[in-house]
This record gives sequence, C-alpha cells and structure tokens, in this order.
Amino acid sequence: MAEVIVAGAGPTGLTLACELALAGVDVLVVERLPHRIEQTKGGAIQPRTQELLELRGLLEPMQARALSREPAGGHFAMLPVPLDCTAWDTAHPYPLSIPQWEIEEVLEERATALGVKVLRESAVTAVEQPGDGVVVTAGDRRIEARYLVACDGGHSTVRKLLGVPFPGRPGTYTAVLADVRLSSVSDLVPKTLGHISTLTREVDDRWVMLVPLGGGRYRFTGGAAGEAEPARDRPVTFEEIAELLRVVYGEQTVLAAVDNASRFSDATRQIASYRVGNVFFAGDSAHIHPPFGGQGLNLGVQDAFNLGWKLAAVLRGRASADLLDTYHAERHPAGAWVLHITQAQRVFATPRPGEDAVELRKVFTDLMRLPEANRHLAGLMSGLSHSYDLPGSHPLAGHRVAGLDPSLFLAGKPVLLDLAGILPSHLGATRAEPVDGLPGAVLVRPDGYAAWAADTHPDLDALVGHPCWSLLA
Repeated sequence: MAEVIVAGAGPTGLTLACELALAGVDVLVVERLPHRIEQTKGGAIQPRTQELLELRGLLEPMQARALSREPAGGHFAMLPVPLDCTAWDTAHPYPLSIPQWEIEEVLEERATALGVKVLRESAVTAVEQPGDGVVVTAGDRRIEARYLVACDGGHSTVRKLLGVPFPGRPGTYTAVLADVRLSSVSDLVPKTLGHISTLTREVDDRWVMLVPLGGGRYRFTGGAAGEAEPARDRPVTFEEIAELLRVVYGEQTVLAAVDNASRFSDATRQIASYRVGNVFFAGDSAHIHPPFGGQGLNLGVQDAFNLGWKLAAVLRGRASADLLDTYHAERHPAGAWVLHITQAQRVFATPRPGEDAVELRKVFTDLMRLPEANRHLAGLMSGLSHSYDLPGSHPLAGHRVAGLDPSLFLAGKPVLLDLAGILPSHLGATRAEPVDGLPGAVLVRPDGYAAWAADTHPDLDALVGHPCWSLLA
C-alpha cells in the first residue's frame, strides 16, 4: 500500500513524485510503457518553470543536458519579435531547450533517490474509490492508496475509467512530430537553434519547423494546411516526412532516418473539476491545447508543484483536508488562461492565413515591439506574471517572490523571511538582507508564491492562522 499513486511517468508525474517524496510521503508511480521514449517533444522549459526547478536543485542538471543555442526569447504565435523577460526580475529570462526524455531522466533519478518506486509496464486498468481511499489495478497488481493523481496524458486512462468528461474544441488538423536525421541539406535549412521564427518555413500549403540538434539530427514538426484531419494513430511514414522536407526545403534536403515519430492535433479541452473524490488530475490529463509557445509541459509541472506540498501537508496532518480544494481553485483558472492564449495564437500561426489575418499579423508584430506590450506577453508566455487569488491585504500575496536565494527552498517547505527586522524572534523567521521590491517580511509557500506579507506592522494573527504556518517546523 502506498499513500499516493501517481499514474504516468512523464514530467508532471515525476515532478509530483519528487515533491511528495521530499516531504516523506510514500509514493508509487505506475507507467504503462516499458521504457522511456527518447523523443525531443516538449523540450522548452519556460522561465517560471526554471525558477521552480531551481528551488529544488533540479535546474542545474537539466542545464547540463540542454541543447546549445543562442540566447533567444520566447515567442507569441511564432511572430518574429522575441519576448523579453528581463523586465520580470528573473535569473532565467530565456527558455531552456532540452529533450523531454532528458527532463524525465533527471526527474526520475531524483525521485528514485528519494525512495520513489517506478513500476513500468503497469497500465492502469481499473480505479475504485471505496470510502476514504482508492484501489488501483495496474498491471498484475491491485494497489491501495489514500490518493491517486492522474498524470497519464491527454488520452488519460484514469479519466476514461472514471467517466470524467473532457469538454472543449476538437482538433482541426494534425501534424507530425519526429526526430529525424538528414544526409544532406539545402541552404534553407537552419544551421543554429535560434528564435522559433527563424526555424519555420512555409511553401504553398506545406509547412515545416526544423530544430537543429547537432550531428545531422533535427526535431521535425510539419504538415499540410487545410488537409482533412487524419486519425492520430495512423502511422507516420518515412515517405510522408521526406516529401514535406523536399517541398519545403528543396531537393538537396534528403531524409536519412526517422528515429521516432508521432502525430498531434490542435484540440483544446479541459476537465470541469481537477478533483473527483480521492483522485486528482494534473498535466495533460486535465487540459490539452494547441502547441503554441511551449506551454504544455510547463503547465503540467506547475500543476505538480502546486499539488505536491498540499497533498503532503494533509497526509501528514499538518493541514486540514480543505487545503486540497485550493488545488482546483488555483490551477483550473491557470489552465483555462493557457488555453485562452494558445487558442488566440491560431489567428496568427495558421500556415495559410487569410488576407485580413496577414494584415493583422503585421499590426500585432509592430505592437510587440513596444516595451510594455512585449513585457505583458512575455509575462504570460513565460509564466512569470502568473499569480493566485489568495486572501490577505498585501499586494504581494499570491504573487511569485523573486530575488531570494533558491537554496532556502531545497527542503520543499515554506519559508518565513524577515527582511527588515520586524518579526518577533520567537517566530523563528529566517533573517535576511532586504531585497528590492520585497516587503519587510514574507511567508513564501513551497511553490515560491507569497502566502502572507507585511511592510512594517505585521498582522501576526493572519500569519499564524495561515495553512503554511503549520508547515514551518
């Protein structure tokens, strides 16, 4: 018996497993695949996600595996104006490019070091909720636990077993995602990993994005505009990719091998509730959206950082069960907003825009060159502007806390900081030097957001009454 079962060993599930195990929770990860798929998909770690990973010492090993690239900001709808995150007071203003399987490897190494068991070839086939817990059938095992968290992707088996609706907008097209090797290339093929607008090319109704990975290897994304949506499970053929490369990049661009390939669509869906009894949903099992701006992996990892400390606090009796309701209250709006901004980008990013859309693209590109407009979009796409609607009168409450030493959060616990000597000594606050932009004292949640803050006259009743207060010891 485990305290928490996590279904799915992708970035969301493994991040959650790390967070739970760090708090001493007995967690078991079940995964249907026999081994990790070494595919580059989902390889952009946005600035806010980098900040969160740094809080747990996970960013440095990922940086060591990252693809070599010139510093380039993120993008909105692949328009040719890089998003500038430097105005958001972050040590990580650029997206980090790293293959998803490398992210998963780093996370699984940390999880297993913390005592997490990962059971592969263990597909979930049944979920029961008898009273105050769950019983999961995975592979040939029947496992009891207090909670189950479904991190098993857009086609979530857990979601289907429980009959949870997945409302939204169906896909209008599918595209191919593959890791390929080229034996020769034309001058049109990108040589370096720069801004995404330099990596995408369109010819007539065909489009391809090639991301150079080194050694003749590329991440290939492409398709045909206006083509009827084929079945997502239809095999991707060598000839299909070779023809797209030939049309878009010329006869000199020759496909040598396809290492792996899959299809994806631009469907947009979100479940109505992130909790069904003792089952929670995180990552793509809860929300899917068009792949504009590298949002999906990051949204799921941030779900995990939000849910992990809350589950641990309740399981350890350090917080009431009501704390778990805040997971949906905080993360459902966050997911809905990402669906909103990814859908909006369809207008600009469609391979064959109408005349009006072409003109609108030009106008919007000019707007993106204005510092305030660029800063606003940079905050949205990077996650740096995201905040939660938390109780408290101080304007910092619910916002990310920047400028602190990340090592303060390695233990995965909240941190009470006294930056101006305004807290009584018996509270045991960590005394630190003042930080520009921060108040005199702040209680920071394990996920890096301000739970409580004060400038000069702290409301100690509100501080000790906060759910994070009981987690400080």
